[in-house]
Amino acid sequence: MKNLRYIQNVATLRLDTVECIGCTMCERVCPHQVFKVEKKKAFIRDKDGCMECGACSRNCPVGAISVQ
Repeated sequence: MKNLRYIQNVATLRLDTVECIGCTMCERVCPHQVFKVEKKKAFIRDKDGCMECGACSRNCPVGAISVQ
């Protein structure tokens, strides 16, 4: 949801692409569509759209995502 913005460059969202297994959970649970999964790897496509709810980190089966 690119129309919803928070304070730019302050999101604590981190993604370890080495640990990511491409399960798509982050993409499915993120309410603001911050993640995209392509070629069995997730990437952050809109970090400033993150509202830091933690849904992605709580649902990542390998702990590749953190939100402080």
